[in-house]
Amino acid sequence: MTILIVDDSRFMRITNERALQKAGFEVIGAADGEEGLRIAREKLPDLIVLDMMLPKLSGPEVLKALRADNATSKIPVMVLTSLSQANEEKLKSEGAAEYFEKSTLSLDKSPDRLVQAVKRMLPKAMATAK
Repeated sequence: MTILIVDDSRFMRITNERALQKAGFEVIGAADGEEGLRIAREKLPDLIVLDMMLPKLSGPEVLKALRADNATSKIPVMVLTSLSQANEEKLKSEGAAEYFEKSTLSLDKSPDRLVQAVKRMLPKAMATAK
């Protein structure tokens, strides 16, 4: 299973990449929205973990482009963001499969909680792909 992490925070991206790799996933990282969208279209990952506050293309712009493209429209997207939970329903209505707020995570627990959330989402991802 391949997971694409799109996050401009190098620390968050690397921390989460390592945790997911340790859990047995193949992980690809992208530092901005344009790179994330390009990689998503090229590699067609099984799941995308997408930050909302990104340079070049914002997270909502990436999400909209992913949903508009037949090749990527079915890939589940987990929003990983600093935005308040008040945005959760709006983001889900725009195509996010799951919402994960960065501010609720402590850095020492973040990777484990993210791995657990990804594992919960993967059965949904496989059902959608069939």
